[in-house]
Amino acid sequence: MPVEFKDYYVTLGVARGASDDEIKKAFRKLARKYHPDVAKDKKLGEEKFKEINEAHEVLSDPIKRKQYDELGANWKEGAAYQRPSGQQPHRNGTSRHGPADEFHFGGTGFSDFFEQMFSGRGRSGYSPQGNGADSEPFGERGGDIEGDILVTLDEVIKGAVRDISLQSSDPLTGQTKNYQFKVRIPAGVREGQRIRVPGKGGEGSGQAVPGDLYLRVRLAAHPDFRVRGADLYYDLDLAPWEGVLGTTVVVPTLKGQLNLKIPPGTNNAQQLRIRGHGLPKGNNAGNGDIYVVVDVQLPKATNDEERGLWEKLAHASAFKPRSDL
Repeated sequence: MPVEFKDYYVTLGVARGASDDEIKKAFRKLARKYHPDVAKDKKLGEEKFKEINEAHEVLSDPIKRKQYDELGANWKEGAAYQRPSGQQPHRNGTSRHGPADEFHFGGTGFSDFFEQMFSGRGRSGYSPQGNGADSEPFGERGGDIEGDILVTLDEVIKGAVRDISLQSSDPLTGQTKNYQFKVRIPAGVREGQRIRVPGKGGEGSGQAVPGDLYLRVRLAAHPDFRVRGADLYYDLDLAPWEGVLGTTVVVPTLKGQLNLKIPPGTNNAQQLRIRGHGLPKGNNAGNGDIYVVVDVQLPKATNDEERGLWEKLAHASAFKPRSDL
C-alpha cells in the first residue's frame, strides 16, 4: 500500500542542514504554540502537536535522521511512496498459508510513514503459541501485532482512554478490514512500556483465536521538560547577578506555574529540586520530582556604561576562580 511521504524539515520549518540546536529551538517554538493545553483550536492543536512530535522524534535522533536523509531522491514531497526493494513493510509475520496481512493504525499519534520506516521493531510476527507443535488443534493462532502510541506527559499523570482504529489488508486478495476499539492508557506509563490489547491482533485460521495487539509507549517530547524515569528536568536561564544575589523566578510544572526561590551564590549547572511535581512512580509510591537546572547566561554585547560597571566589579571583587592554580 502506498505511503505518503512526510517532509519533517518542512513540518518544523528548518533547513535540511539545520543544526541540532536549530531543530530543538524550532520544535520548542511550535510545541508551545500548538500544545493542546494552550492552543485556541484544540482539535487543530492536537493534530499539529502530533506532527511536530513525529518530526522531532526523527530529526533529533542522529540514527533516524541519517536514515531519513539517505532516502534522498526516493522521496518526493506530497507523493505516494513505495518502499524500496529489500525493505519489507511491517506486517504481522508470514504464516504457513502465505504472506500475512499488513496493518495500518489510526489514533496512535504516528503516521503510516513513521510506522513503516521508524517504528521500533515493527510487527512481531506469529507468537510461539501459534507455531509448530504448539499450534491449536483446529487452526493456527493469529499473529501478534506491535505498533507505537504517542503519549503526552499529561496522559502519564492522569491516564487516558484512546480511540484506536486498525486496518488490515490481505496482500493476496486485496481485501481490507477496519476495526475500531478503545485502549486505556494507565497513569504512570513509562517510555518503552507495552500496552497489551487482547484479541486485537491478526486473525487466527480455522477456529483458532486471534493474536494480541501490543502498543509500545513513546512519550511525546515536551517543550519545557526532559524525562528521566519519574523525574522531570527543566533548564532555567539566569543572569549572572541573579545567580550571585539570588532572586525569585516563575517556573512551569505540569499542574501550573509556581514561584521558585533562587538562593544567593547559585552556580551554573546547579540543580534545584521541586519535590513531588514529577510523574507518577507507580504502585502508589507518589510522584517524582522536578529538577531545575541552572544555566547562567552571559550578555553577548554591552554598551560603554555596562562595560564600565563590569570593569569596576572586576577590580573590586575578591573572587578568584583560578586561585588553586
